[in-house]
Amino acid sequence: MSSYKIFFNMNFFQNFQSFLLIIILLFSFVNCQNIPNPRYAQTSSLIGKRLYFFGGDFTTNANVSIATNEVWYLDLSSSFNTATPPWNKDVGMPIGYKLGTSCVSPIDNSVFLVGGRMYIPNTGNINLGSSPVHVFNSNISLWTTPNIINGYNSSFEKRNQIQPVIDNNGKVYIFGGTNFTGLDSSSFFYYNDMSILDTTSMTWSTLAAFTNAPPPLLTNTATLLPTGIIVYIGGFKNLNGSFMPWPVSMNEIQTFNTKNFVWSAQVAGGASIGSRIAHSAVLTQNGEIIIYGGSIWDDRTISATPYIAKLDTSSWMWSIPDLSLNSPQLCYHSAALYGDYMIIAFGQIPSKSSSSYYALSNNLYILDIKSYTWVTSFNPNQSKALPPTTIQTPSPDNNLKNYLFIGIGIGAGMVLLGVFSVVGFLLYKRKRQNQYPKSIPTPGNTDRI
Repeated sequence: MSSYKIFFNMNFFQNFQSFLLIIILLFSFVNCQNIPNPRYAQTSSLIGKRLYFFGGDFTTNANVSIATNEVWYLDLSSSFNTATPPWNKDVGMPIGYKLGTSCVSPIDNSVFLVGGRMYIPNTGNINLGSSPVHVFNSNISLWTTPNIINGYNSSFEKRNQIQPVIDNNGKVYIFGGTNFTGLDSSSFFYYNDMSILDTTSMTWSTLAAFTNAPPPLLTNTATLLPTGIIVYIGGFKNLNGSFMPWPVSMNEIQTFNTKNFVWSAQVAGGASIGSRIAHSAVLTQNGEIIIYGGSIWDDRTISATPYIAKLDTSSWMWSIPDLSLNSPQLCYHSAALYGDYMIIAFGQIPSKSSSSYYALSNNLYILDIKSYTWVTSFNPNQSKALPPTTIQTPSPDNNLKNYLFIGIGIGAGMVLLGVFSVVGFLLYKRKRQNQYPKSIPTPGNTDRI
């Protein structure tokens, strides 16, 4: 082989190695970055085949709040393993956000952030002048803030720890909450009014006080049944305007009829379910409300028990599913139902927290509600026929470490591969130079190095 051909081959090989190394390093960087930080008090919404998560607080200091404006979503259109979820980051919100809620319009799939604590993004500074409503168009990843809400009640401006619902006509129903923001404020209030936001006309109305309305509620769940009944479960209640709220018994179920604006109280029976706050609830197709997680009302470091329960809304009877393994412990998390899968993400870990430190999670858990078995594989096309796979619940202390080790491990492996490739090339080059020493050009010699 001529020295010119050797030079050409070696140069091509060197360029290819450099290109490959750049691709490997870029892939490693993107892979390590595309994992959301642990957080709690975020809100979430299912839009088509995407499960969105908005905001949350990712500080572990129990005495400090740092609300993020990040927006993440899971792509549920294809199969994945819970160890490597298909996380995607969308455009951020105009404000940092926590302890509010997101409602998806059934008309155009717009997301309405209602109430909540609003911060200057990623700081501990609360922006008290923010609008109580922000709108997200998921089709074009665009945030807007309504300039005018007709009939808006200004007392709602700082409302948080609420759980609104939205009906098929695009009306958002908001009950209870508090204006307490965690700041050193001389006064704050609990509310038991019912507000309605018509998202089609951006009209706000606050209903007149009901004589039979429940006391102010917060950190409870609200579930809208197909009949138009809103079911409120758990949380705090405030009695007689006292500073200290009290737990709501899980046998004390408040309901509101959105068709005739009538409150009713249901007494639930069945299994004994402990009081709780910061839990989640999803509605199944057969009319059962599955509640998950939470902590006891007066100590966020103690998990509520049992960790999972279901309420039959036709008989108002509680039952406790038989799970083969212990459930992961979470509060202030997110939960959504997609087919037969209950998808649970983020939140605080009560048993690993203290009065000054919050242990946070960014793990993803999936419960097959047909078999009440934790699974590690998500398959959108075979959710009903998916064979149950037991899940080994990771240690809460290692929630973030597991993700970091995966990213760092892949990145380190890719870098080492690139290094070995470069070293291999240098050894190859030295060997070729020994076999083909440089020639001294002479007249008539057409070979080139």
